[in-house]
Amino acid sequence: MSEHPTTKPRISTRIGAIAESATLAVDAKAKALKAAGRPVIGFGAGEPDFPTPDYIVEAAVAACSVPANHRYTPAAGLPDLRQAIADKTLRDSGYQVAPSQVLVTNGGKQAVYEAFATLVDPGDEVLLPAPYWTTYPEAIRLAGGVPVEVFAGADQGYLVTVDQLEAARTERTKALLFCSPSNPTGAVYSPEQTEAIGRWALEHGIWVITDEIYEHLTYDDAVFTPMVRAVPDLADTTVVLNGVAKTYAMTGWRVGWMIGPADVVKAATNLQSHLSSNVANVSQRAAIAAVTGDLAAVARMREAFDRRRRTIVEMLSAIDGVVCPTPKGAFYAYPSVEGVLGRTIRGVTPTTSAELAALILDEVEVAVVPGEAFGPSGYLRLSYALGDEDLVEGVGRIATLLGEAR
Repeated sequence: MSEHPTTKPRISTRIGAIAESATLAVDAKAKALKAAGRPVIGFGAGEPDFPTPDYIVEAAVAACSVPANHRYTPAAGLPDLRQAIADKTLRDSGYQVAPSQVLVTNGGKQAVYEAFATLVDPGDEVLLPAPYWTTYPEAIRLAGGVPVEVFAGADQGYLVTVDQLEAARTERTKALLFCSPSNPTGAVYSPEQTEAIGRWALEHGIWVITDEIYEHLTYDDAVFTPMVRAVPDLADTTVVLNGVAKTYAMTGWRVGWMIGPADVVKAATNLQSHLSSNVANVSQRAAIAAVTGDLAAVARMREAFDRRRRTIVEMLSAIDGVVCPTPKGAFYAYPSVEGVLGRTIRGVTPTTSAELAALILDEVEVAVVPGEAFGPSGYLRLSYALGDEDLVEGVGRIATLLGEAR
């Protein structure tokens, strides 16, 4: 009689260790409750509420009837799109790359995964400024790397310093993840800060993986500073992550890209050839229209985001116990709620931001993402990419609830 092994886990240790995306989980719960008829307002997902601009949609519709788009295409992306991304990089970031340095991916998230998978060996450390986007540490761990958090709180405007990075550096440090404008905080590093961090990385032979997907969303006196333009000598040890999702309200089209040294891009393309092959051709054709078009539609969306930004900061800052630094980029507010924790609200005394977020959803049907998804507890992330009326109503509900804290 044969024996069946019972000691092997059903799910691999590697995959079993992955936490679900907290932002997508919150968004899914909010949408499920809304579909069930509940008046839920969701601040969870970083998803513009605008439709994709018409000229981009029209390009996709036209692409549907072209038989060449019904077939496999190169895993690295349509040549026309890789060229268009190279041209767009020169236009928007001010430096030149060849199309062979561009890999088109299934959304920016795949570019994140492939960048770490291509550069990081088991045991390599990756410096991860916190608060960080929830996917970064999971992608680092999947590559066998070790995320090393470097935390900057509200008192620093959520901006890490070179001294902090240097204190975290070891002989095992392989790379630095840099994200400006930042998800989740909306913080934007100045040109001087970006250059200083880039020169520090260059001096110590540390790769920079820079996520620039919010490049066109800056406000007030903030400016987006491309890492490779700030420190041109970093071009051979920098991977740039980007995509059309945030700039053109194209989250569902799933087109991102990676720009880097030709050998890194070739290696990542080999991975993608086995992982997913080419991005959907209709989406790629839409992306060509997006990145080759003007930025007028982007400017209109940024005006709306700016208006909402000022509203949400004003409303959150008026709540006792809440401190909300003014975000200078992206479309997120990241208030500290440490002054609310430990106080009793409707018979409940939340001691973590996760408990507070659960209370807010249960009591006033507003979905926010707790700080635990992005680093230390004590914070909430609210996307202000939703409509003006929902924003005012949602933050108003939160203000009413937290106003009862005793």
